[in-house]
Amino acid sequence: MKKNLSKTGRIMTIALPAALLASAALYAQIEGPKRGIAPIASTGDFEVDGIEVEGKGDTAEEARRDGWEQAQRIAWQKLWQKNRGGSGGSISDSTLDGIVSAIVVEQEQIGPRRYIAKLGVVFDRARAGQILGVRGITRKSAPLMILPVMVDGGAPIVYEHRNAWQSAWAKFRTSESRIDYIRPSGAGGESLLLNAGQIDRRSRNWWRTILEQFGAADVIIPIVRIERSWPGGPVKGVFTARYGPDNKYLSSFTLQASNSTGIPQMMAQGVQQIDGIYQTALAAGRLRSESSLIFESDLIKEEDLEQPAPPPSSTSTSPEGDSPAQLQVEPLDTLDQAVREISRQGEPAPPPSTPQNRPPQPQATQPRPSAPPGRPPANPPQQPNGN
Repeated sequence: MKKNLSKTGRIMTIALPAALLASAALYAQIEGPKRGIAPIASTGDFEVDGIEVEGKGDTAEEARRDGWEQAQRIAWQKLWQKNRGGSGGSISDSTLDGIVSAIVVEQEQIGPRRYIAKLGVVFDRARAGQILGVRGITRKSAPLMILPVMVDGGAPIVYEHRNAWQSAWAKFRTSESRIDYIRPSGAGGESLLLNAGQIDRRSRNWWRTILEQFGAADVIIPIVRIERSWPGGPVKGVFTARYGPDNKYLSSFTLQASNSTGIPQMMAQGVQQIDGIYQTALAAGRLRSESSLIFESDLIKEEDLEQPAPPPSSTSTSPEGDSPAQLQVEPLDTLDQAVREISRQGEPAPPPSTPQNRPPQPQATQPRPSAPPGRPPANPPQQPNGN
């Protein structure tokens, strides 16, 4: 008895730590490092980014204000040239203050009397559109879920942890793009469901289940491969645009940064160029959703095509036997024919004819033959007696 208890105790001593380690590993797989970058709100406003300014002033605040005013004027000229063409469209700073909805700070250096920065300017579409003569929002594609894959050091990464490629897509403003992007944040269980191995799956049922969860019609797969020359040296990024559950190739290009600090800027530029590739493919008709992701092919094959229904038939018992007789009802062309057919069917059928109720038939009488000429009849008529 003591041996059995001691053996059970040893098993529990080994099994309990193992269970704790397994639960800790599962928790680490789900939680792990910080994951998920919520994409910025995508509105229909106009945005011009990448504007480099240098402001000056008596104080740091005045220098910053001067830099922001320069950015508004430069951004408006670029926006006017993009939508109307040519130079022009000069308006006052007070008018610009009324149509600018936000200033996006990409990089900035603030000194006592100097301000150097790279800014982005967001214009309100309703107000700026009246001046530009642009109304409404451009027609967009079907909802497309994005699966950004970054290959760094030979290891593909999607949402396993935060990376520069995911951050660039989360910060990308899709208001001016014709692609309707569905950008998952990668938080929670999304990092387990959406991974780099997903792009090698070809099952339409699997893809259909995932796309329905995010409300998308298809998937696009932008891939970047980071190549480092040496530690602290130049960094090259090979960008590839792919789409669809079959991972079809569209185009690729290469960008380069002087060192690791230039990777975020290189990623932002790569997002802009890949978005242009997808827009070009959409205009050319190549970026189309597969019908297999919407309809199940098995159901389409098994579904019966609509055919004309056979004419209805009714069974009745014949008067001379018990075997059912088939009465074929032909289709009727007009309402009058239908009424006559119904009236005819509603009349009682005549009773069957029997020897008892059969009406007497008239008997035919044969004519008597006439005598030839010159010969008296065989039975001459008798004269009546005068007595």
